[in-house]
Amino acid sequence: MAIPAVSPKPHPPTVGYFGLPVIVAALGYFVDIYDLLLFGIVRVPSLKDLGLTPDQISTVGASIINWQMGGLLLGGILWGVIGDKRGRLSVLFGSIITYSVANIACGFVKHVTFMDPAMYYALMRFVAGIGLAGELGAGITLVSEVLPKEKRAIGTSLVAGIGLFGAVVAYFTVKLFDWQTAFFVGGGLGFGLLLLRVGVVESGMFKDVSDQKHVNRGDFLSFFTNASRLSRYLKCIGIGLPTWFVIGILATFSNEFGKAFGITEEIQPGLAIMWCYVGLATGDLASGFISQAMASRKKGVALLMAIALVFSLIYLYTGIKSSTVLYGLCLAMGFGIGYWAMFVTIGAEQFGTNLRATAATTVPNMVRGLVIPMTLTYQYLKPSLAVINAGAVVGLICFIIGFYSILTIPETHGKDLNYLEE
Repeated sequence: MAIPAVSPKPHPPTVGYFGLPVIVAALGYFVDIYDLLLFGIVRVPSLKDLGLTPDQISTVGASIINWQMGGLLLGGILWGVIGDKRGRLSVLFGSIITYSVANIACGFVKHVTFMDPAMYYALMRFVAGIGLAGELGAGITLVSEVLPKEKRAIGTSLVAGIGLFGAVVAYFTVKLFDWQTAFFVGGGLGFGLLLLRVGVVESGMFKDVSDQKHVNRGDFLSFFTNASRLSRYLKCIGIGLPTWFVIGILATFSNEFGKAFGITEEIQPGLAIMWCYVGLATGDLASGFISQAMASRKKGVALLMAIALVFSLIYLYTGIKSSTVLYGLCLAMGFGIGYWAMFVTIGAEQFGTNLRATAATTVPNMVRGLVIPMTLTYQYLKPSLAVINAGAVVGLICFIIGFYSILTIPETHGKDLNYLEE
């Protein structure tokens, strides 16, 4: 049950689209995406440098991705609880230190002799995943609470749209230098970002709630003790599944799909991921305006999800024979899943101030964590169904859950966020 948050006085909307909280959240997400997608971009060249065979690159690469996603899953819960108990800013500082150190450590993987380098790589990506889990949810929560409700959709879209271009910078950093240097650059960008965060102030809504000692904040288990909360929470997760099906299966394993399609040119997964994120960033920037124009989060997300479904089917079943067309479809699918910012915003808007950071941080990381069963299912089905149909089965499940979730979840467009979860 939602109850009003007792506040001494309303907080005036003093923050605009390009206020410091929005800028810092956008740059934070930029660095977050740079580091999050970096392994997907360097997966093949870095594992080749470790001496792995093509078959090992596929299986070990999938395993390392799963370690990273497992870190995201656990980190989402950790940072979400901290965000509601200790404040949104504590997460923004703590998470970036964690993943910056881990990314620098990944740059030394070729020189590791005290253990198996592939296992070291997996452990460092696990630690990086824990750190990366906190950035987006805390940033979106902070921006959602400091912007007036009329500006939330566009403000959070700006955060994600700008941030997602971190994938493009990651790709070109690898191309201009090498994969090891790219990890060092990611760590350096993270520590540089810490200096910008010094001037950001805490959300007024959180400050008021934190003064109320009787309010239970950051209780992750409370999502599972109330039927309404559980339903909303699971549907928030379900909405995001198609996004990581496109990124984690169709783009990440695009080299395998390219061979299955009979494309003679070598497909570079890093390039496929980059084009996917160009589309994703464009879609995210558009999603806020679409949501505002339709006066509905649900209609905007459903429209973009339908676009992603159409282009996923074209990708899988129209017999593409050109690498250019494949990369172009990654761009188009990326635009379709460009409701990522709106999806995280919906997660923040569904719950009261005392659970908002926990929801907004855990929901996207639950989706990222579910890449583990996605990749395991894909790998399990490949021998019997072959690459294309194995991918299609995973996608079918994700899109069915995604459409059901967005069509049945409560609308949050224009919702007042100054309330508590009882």
